[in-house]
Amino acid sequence: MEPRRCVGFFTDTTVCIGCKACEVACKQWNQLPPNNSDGFVFTGMSYDNTQHLGASTWRHVSFVEREKPLEGQTTSLGAFSWIFHSDVCKHCQRAGCLENCPTGAIIRTEFDTIYVQPDVCNGCGYCVAGCPFGVIDRREDDGRAWKCTLCYDRLKADLEPACAKACPTDSIVFGELEVLHEKAEARLAELHAAGVSEARLYGPELDGVGGTNALFLLVDEPEVYNLPPAPVVPQKTQGEAWRSVAVGAAAMALLAFGVVATTRGRR
Repeated sequence: MEPRRCVGFFTDTTVCIGCKACEVACKQWNQLPPNNSDGFVFTGMSYDNTQHLGASTWRHVSFVEREKPLEGQTTSLGAFSWIFHSDVCKHCQRAGCLENCPTGAIIRTEFDTIYVQPDVCNGCGYCVAGCPFGVIDRREDDGRAWKCTLCYDRLKADLEPACAKACPTDSIVFGELEVLHEKAEARLAELHAAGVSEARLYGPELDGVGGTNALFLLVDEPEVYNLPPAPVVPQKTQGEAWRSVAVGAAAMALLAFGVVATTRGRR
């Protein structure tokens, strides 16, 4: 048996130009419908017309407007900067969606990616509740769950994912995870040397999900990019939750005992 290949994405937000070529390529290759429940409408609040990830939007480029300049750069915009972020499924090492799935529809592939088998999914939605990133979603027409497959069919044909292939600035880089980590660290050091001290990597340090196969280089806090700062799969907090339930039950039992004892004493 051949060893599993660990592949993923490295998304460098500092070279993303917001063209949305990755979104178009993803929809085209995967034949995704322009479902209005995922967005794809003019909101009047931004040039971003897809708004968020969803069952029919597996890549989403957000347009983030900030009331401060980008470190290390001088522009005519003053105290303002516009940053772009191409978001996608993180393909977590400990995937909450996979652990929540009761039918075995969600699997880890030979490429170390998370894949939803549409012919096995029963539309229960447990995976949606299990994803701390809010990535996976159910489609309105049949209720089944969908998300980025990291172009599983293309990987099997030894092709890079459609989004990375279409990116004109190489903001999205596909490859072996070990190599991506090296590239990410080198790019981070380059930005720090250029005076962009706010630059940081997002993904490898997320212990709550065991790390991710999708790495992101950011120039601001994760929350600015609508990313959770410390995502945790629900299963990791189950022990604490049950302990809280036990403490609550014990407190209720003691309270009930006290009420009964007091009532008997008065009688």
